[in-house]
Amino acid sequence: MLNESAVLEALPQAASEAEKRVRDRGATEKAILRAAKALLSEEGFQNFGINAVARRAGCDKQLIYRYYGGLNGLVEAIGSDLGTWVRDRIPEDTGGMFLLTYGDLMERLALLFLEALRDDPLMRRIVAWEVSENTEQVRRLAESRSKALSQWLERMKGSLAPPKGVDAAAVNAILIAAIQHLVLSASAGGQCAGLALKTAKDWEKAATALKRIVRGVYG
Repeated sequence: MLNESAVLEALPQAASEAEKRVRDRGATEKAILRAAKALLSEEGFQNFGINAVARRAGCDKQLIYRYYGGLNGLVEAIGSDLGTWVRDRIPEDTGGMFLLTYGDLMERLALLFLEALRDDPLMRRIVAWEVSENTEQVRRLAESRSKALSQWLERMKGSLAPPKGVDAAAVNAILIAAIQHLVLSASAGGQCAGLALKTAKDWEKAATALKRIVRGVYG
């Protein structure tokens, strides 16, 4: 029979090892997700595969299958992470700004989205893929991003409503599309339709124009 005291002594060690495995798994999952996002950002879907992600993450590829179920599961995880991206980059905290009208809300969303997209190469890639690659993986990422933005707007608007007669869904779609095109054009050539987009002053001019468009529609 096992000595009772030996069993009791082994329990804390077993618990410690179990906690370590949980911590190690969490760290490995994060490393895999970071590697996958970095690979997508730099090389796109063309070189996006289990082996490439495993090499970038410095782990056995079997761990990707174990933790994410394979490549599709990893893409799903990246899509879920886009919801976190929206919360982090477009915070619901108004930063001391009073949102008294729907125009206040859309001005804040437009400026924060502009800044966030400029700062994130992976998100710029996803936006570009939306209009150039009609694949299941791209659709999943695009839908996740669109859903996260819509949910942000629903949570933030509360009782705020656009002016009567304004098709807010159509206007907002065009506004988001305009921001995306500005950022992608700037990334490719430093300008958009003759508007220079290289310096901080250039982007201030673009932001001012966005605000005037929003206010022209929503007041």
